[in-house]
Amino acid sequence: MKISVIGTGYVGLVVGTCLAESGNNVVCVDIDEEKIKMLRKGKSPIFEPGLEELLRSNIHEKRITFTTSIENAVKQNEVIFLALPTPPNEDGSADLKHVLTVAKQIGKFLNGYKVIVTKSTVPVGTADKIRMTIERETTYEFDVVSNPEFLKEGAAVSDFMKPDRVVLGLRSVRARKIMEDLYEPFVRTGNPIIVMDERSSEITKYAANSLLATKITFMNEVANLCEKVGANVDSIRRGIGSDVRIGQHFLFSGIGYGGSCFPKDITALMHTSAHAGYDFKILKAVDEVNTKQKSILVDKLLKYFRKKIKGKHIAVWGLSFKPNTDDVREAPSLVIIKQLLKRGAVIRVHDPVAMKEIRKQIGDSVKYFENNYDALKGTEALLILTEWNEFRRPDFERMKQLMKRNIIFDGRNIYDPVMVREKGFIYISIGRGEIGL
Repeated sequence: MKISVIGTGYVGLVVGTCLAESGNNVVCVDIDEEKIKMLRKGKSPIFEPGLEELLRSNIHEKRITFTTSIENAVKQNEVIFLALPTPPNEDGSADLKHVLTVAKQIGKFLNGYKVIVTKSTVPVGTADKIRMTIERETTYEFDVVSNPEFLKEGAAVSDFMKPDRVVLGLRSVRARKIMEDLYEPFVRTGNPIIVMDERSSEITKYAANSLLATKITFMNEVANLCEKVGANVDSIRRGIGSDVRIGQHFLFSGIGYGGSCFPKDITALMHTSAHAGYDFKILKAVDEVNTKQKSILVDKLLKYFRKKIKGKHIAVWGLSFKPNTDDVREAPSLVIIKQLLKRGAVIRVHDPVAMKEIRKQIGDSVKYFENNYDALKGTEALLILTEWNEFRRPDFERMKQLMKRNIIFDGRNIYDPVMVREKGFIYISIGRGEIGL
């Protein structure tokens, strides 16, 4: 099948590369000429495990190409994916200017029947707006399909190649046949292609992310309660996670969620609800709790040091909002570091891949270290903010020799408290009956 993917950001690049991997001829489009040059060389502008290898393989096989010409991409291909940014406006609503601008261009360049597929996360009613925008520019037949993505950063290639489900919002038998043929290679094990109307499809993505964020936030509330009553949130997680109605995923407590999806999607769904005259109270509470949760480790550190942290050297391990990505959008690390800098602390940071991105946000206000142990020299505390595998089995004796004080504030609960304390550390985590405060 001949496919265009307009937008080579996180979603667009993964979608285009994976569709090429299944044998399709894919053209990826972006207005950023420098990015297109980089992609033509087989270099990925984002960090995502396995992506760059697939990209280079499909370039070599001539199944994927890159261009800045929307006109050629529209005229030469039958299925056109829109993977464009939908950043939040000041009121929390999704900004559709990029989507609708491209929709207008598609209408002008249409030269026959096409299927226009929205892969971007867009609010309810966007498919209708795209349809009306294109109709004003052309007399050719076309269909608009809502096909939300469910890609987890750090596992996006696997998620696309082996999806739990494929959701299609459409109204045309012709478009349904094309889309089911396109996705058939990815659902051979029996996972469903779920067909519904466009508006239901558009809300499905927001509802999925909002429910997962609610699950995370609920466990953070449980952890906060555990600290008040002397219970252990890890034991509770095991106790409730074995219930098949609840499941074991997204039950780990910590310092809150971040990233490009959960915060933006919750805000957008709240705005949609308000616009429709409905007060979505649960999402308001989730957003409020998560904002506070990002500061909880700072509160613990200030309490331990009796608010006297000016001039103290503090190490930070982990900057990305989750492991296996360089994404720092809405990351708790940004909130925590800024609060500590404001109070006069000297911050020494390490992350396996995200230091370049964090530097774009906070510049040289912190000291960067390529080696996680080098970041510990002379520090009075270590903060663990991302649960990278590299941090799970450290050399604790080496850490003790490097640090001025042997104190760990673990925002992701990656260590066993008894073991760490036996190794001579003061260990403070989230919701596990802490001592030493």
